[in-house]
Amino acid sequence: MSFDFIKTQLQQCKDDGLYRQSKITQNKQGRYINIAGKRYLNFSSNDYLGLASDPAMISAWQVGAEKYGVGSGGSYLVTGYNQAHDELCEQLKSWLGVEAVALFSSGYSANQAVIKLLLDKNALLLQDKLNHASLMEAGSLSDCKMLRFKHNDINHLSTLLQKQQNTDSLIISEGVFSMDGDSAPINALVKQSQAHNSWLMIDDAHGLGVLGKNGQGSVVECGLSNRAPQIYMATFGKALGVGGAFVAGEQAFIDYINNFSKPYIYTTGLPPAMAHTITCAAKMAETDQWRRDKLFELIALFKQLAAQKGIVLGKSHTAIQPLIIGDSKKALRLAETLQSLGFWVTAIRPPTVPKNTARLRITLTTSHETQDVIQLISAISTILSEY
Repeated sequence: MSFDFIKTQLQQCKDDGLYRQSKITQNKQGRYINIAGKRYLNFSSNDYLGLASDPAMISAWQVGAEKYGVGSGGSYLVTGYNQAHDELCEQLKSWLGVEAVALFSSGYSANQAVIKLLLDKNALLLQDKLNHASLMEAGSLSDCKMLRFKHNDINHLSTLLQKQQNTDSLIISEGVFSMDGDSAPINALVKQSQAHNSWLMIDDAHGLGVLGKNGQGSVVECGLSNRAPQIYMATFGKALGVGGAFVAGEQAFIDYINNFSKPYIYTTGLPPAMAHTITCAAKMAETDQWRRDKLFELIALFKQLAAQKGIVLGKSHTAIQPLIIGDSKKALRLAETLQSLGFWVTAIRPPTVPKNTARLRITLTTSHETQDVIQLISAISTILSEY
């Protein structure tokens, strides 16, 4: 078998400005990032609340490792469900007001598991056009019929639902969209799901810990309970600063996952020390309101200064602030120029985002300071005027 097609496709990626390579970071997550011996102000991290390197979190991991060891030793249904996992689930139920929780090793795995488990060839899946790749791929690999509704367009969703005769249907939307930073119209989504007897799932990877009372997420931000959607999912690797994910819903639904979901049944459980640390993160996210207050002060400052400089941003009021460039090669050049000035801002290109919408995805965190934001806006303004 010839592997020439691999080299051909990689070269095409390079020619189109779409080639990707991992960069080796050399320090803890935080305000700064060290790469290849150089230090940059880090404006690409999803560690929104600055928890990833907090001393209390590091201590929690050390305590968890001392108490439970570093590996779970098996899947959750064999020997891998530790007391630390149970305590984490109880903390999540208490904090988020959900009935039951299943833990997963990643958000990607959790999303794949839900869609594969619930939807057969007679079911209908309706997804926001800008949903995360984990949701889209799961839908395309499923036996169900999948339709995509225009981004945050409730009228289009309603039209699609009215035309379909499927008995079983599931609507999925992100709470905060990972590349645009805007929020879903969750109240309207709930009404549509009720009107058409459909299930609703909210992927709140980028809303949990940041939005809502006590950081309870996007659904609570809209004045609803996290039980309003039948399925509430989020990750521990963004605002909570660790890794892994969970799916929440009614007890019967979680029991169904435990008994029938292959990604859940056949995966080694999260390390118990990690689960212990996530519990600590969840408690801090719930109680440390100052982290959200500071984050939103920085977001407001960033948007205000950008407007003053004539920098046009996406319609986001969250920590994700996209600067749409369009051309992938130009976005790369802008990112590289910012790096030369000491700012680490990632250029996001297709297929992660639609064609001709390459962008600088700027993320703000509690770890940043006012001066960091001022300096970044000044640099972006200078670079854009040069181009």
